[in-house]
Amino acid sequence: MVNYSGIIAGATMFIFTGIFHPVIIKCEYYFSAKIWPVFLVLGLACVGLSLCSENNIISDVSGILGFVLLWSIRELKQQEKRVAKGWFPGNPKRV
Repeated sequence: MVNYSGIIAGATMFIFTGIFHPVIIKCEYYFSAKIWPVFLVLGLACVGLSLCSENNIISDVSGILGFVLLWSIRELKQQEKRVAKGWFPGNPKRV
């Protein structure tokens, strides 16, 4: 029997990375990097779900999403630096 879990995990990582790239930019623009605790809580919740799930696909997808959310905390900080360098526009309502 063919095992598709690796393909699903790889596609999930690819999709979540693509989705979170603009999400980070928008979150930093509208909320600043101070929104990082939301990413922390959601990331830890997804990792916890991954540990508790008996279904391999759900465990894989929630684990990947959890770590993408946790990595997004770093990316929020980096995006803040990119805005400060002028590489991305800052929110004029927040400045």
